[in-house]
Amino acid sequence: TSGKCPNQSECWSRGTATLMILGNICTRACKFCNTTTGKPLPPNPHEPQMVADTIKELGLKHAVITSVDRDDLKDYGASCWAETIRAIKKANPNTTLEVLIPDFNGKTELIDLIIKENPNVISHNLETVRRIAPLVRSRAKYERSLDVLEHIASRGYKAKTGIMLGLGETEEEIFELMDDARAHNCSILTIGQYLQPSRKHIPVSAYIHPDKFAEYKQIALEKGFKFVESGPFVRSSYLAEKHV
Repeated sequence: TSGKCPNQSECWSRGTATLMILGNICTRACKFCNTTTGKPLPPNPHEPQMVADTIKELGLKHAVITSVDRDDLKDYGASCWAETIRAIKKANPNTTLEVLIPDFNGKTELIDLIIKENPNVISHNLETVRRIAPLVRSRAKYERSLDVLEHIASRGYKAKTGIMLGLGETEEEIFELMDDARAHNCSILTIGQYLQPSRKHIPVSAYIHPDKFAEYKQIALEKGFKFVESGPFVRSSYLAEKHV
């Protein structure tokens, strides 16, 4: 709910849900994100089992796990991620699982801790085009995110990414991002409209017509993406169960 997702009821009705781990305070301050920035509390050692139990209690067919960035932790939260995936799979062997991970500061050995636990899909969002990325994601790097996607794919997993439109990007930059993602073996793409969470966040530059989203979906498919979800209300985990 902290993400102000417009699709909650639709996803819940299909037996899917997204759960955020490692607390609700992020160490980064992306200008588009509604998550609170500050000094997080230490990780809850019981959280992995609590998440697994929640998924079981809800009877989820498909779960998406995401997290805040934890740059305050030596392993950026990777060990908690791994423990959570293990607990979920043990308690919910029939539930498919997508993990939407942070960049772990580009440390591939930490990403490998997640890969080792064998989730169905591994996602990492580019969020926006190359030019705008440093303006709204000052602690993240566009090229680093591409490298994360390439590393995921190199391990034989479906690499997935998501972007927002309406931050001032040009059409040519959108196509460049698609080409960059495909060049790094990303096979699943979600495209949605940026909506300003509050007045303190970066304002919306443009509202994209639904017909344009449909056009971008077709272009992305032609560029080689296996799955593309594109529409004003599409978010990273929208129809995620289709991407398994």
